[in-house]
Amino acid sequence: MTKGQVSKRMEGLDFARALAMFGMFVVNFGVITGADGNGPPWLIGVQNLFQGRASAIFVILAGLGIALMTAKARATESPFLKQQNRKTLWKRALFLFVLGMILYAVGWSGDILHYYGVYMLIASFFIVSSSTTIMLLTSALLVTAQTFQIIFNYMAGWDPDQFLLEYLDFWTVEGFLRNLFFNGYHPVLPWFCFFFIGLILGRLDLTDATVRKKLLIAGFSITVLTEILSKILINVTTKPLLDTDSAWFLFETGPIPPNVLYIVSNTATALIVIVVSLYIAEKFAENGLIRAIIQTGQLTLTHYVSHVFLGIGILIVFHRLEHQTIAFSLLYACLFFIGSMLFSVLWRRKYNRGPIEIIMRKVTK
Repeated sequence: MTKGQVSKRMEGLDFARALAMFGMFVVNFGVITGADGNGPPWLIGVQNLFQGRASAIFVILAGLGIALMTAKARATESPFLKQQNRKTLWKRALFLFVLGMILYAVGWSGDILHYYGVYMLIASFFIVSSSTTIMLLTSALLVTAQTFQIIFNYMAGWDPDQFLLEYLDFWTVEGFLRNLFFNGYHPVLPWFCFFFIGLILGRLDLTDATVRKKLLIAGFSITVLTEILSKILINVTTKPLLDTDSAWFLFETGPIPPNVLYIVSNTATALIVIVVSLYIAEKFAENGLIRAIIQTGQLTLTHYVSHVFLGIGILIVFHRLEHQTIAFSLLYACLFFIGSMLFSVLWRRKYNRGPIEIIMRKVTK
């Protein structure tokens, strides 16, 4: 694989990260402004397209990035490289965990970074494991998570009047661990499955046209089949076997709860986004807009933090945190993303990494 091919592949992943970041803006600003469900059906449908999918793509890309980072250790089976990679991952995991906890402490209950830190810590012990082992573990995690969702109270810890807005005992040991592993926004069970899937994808030759074609076909096929299966299971089991809420709980492909069908459907969607992003980055890399999106994807950690402090800060100043419409939240997400693109283009003229990315690199050397 040539240096140019690796560079293009990385830019394709950056493009996918930027798309995932835009999706997170759409979802998060919709929640923050209280806009969910407040708009015409077609706009609600647009917003729902991003629910749970953007974050899933992010986690898969994170796993993919770790696979690329540790490729040499895997190929050489060098104990020194393995330990060196693990130490780097442990430091980055701690950095992301602490940063995420800071965001949560200042009021951002939808934080994903502290989960990322835990994902990265767990992944560090599997960087040289075989793909077969990882697939078996992924399946086991999925079954375990689905079983726990059935056996235990998925609402535990959440304010019954503000579900998904306030976790009542987050700052207790029991509440924190429950949120982290079971019923938080991105619990390890089963969200770490996305990270495992990324580890496997990162071992494939994504510059190979045949590999891409197979991934694309698999992505489209599995997405369609899973969504159809979801609708069939909900319709067939409602009333004869289950009440409506129970059927949706078990078979809906939305992120709450993250059941087996959700993980499968969103993994397939991520495959489509990643492969298409690779094609776009290669074919149109010199296009100004595509270039700007790629550069935005290279600063996603900075933009994630900025959308909490700056994005929400602007909404607070203009008293737009409640009772807004989906049209407003979508427009705001688009404008904030455009602003992020402009910042990225200007910043990248002088620096190779974003400001927070630079800090992380220095702290975790």
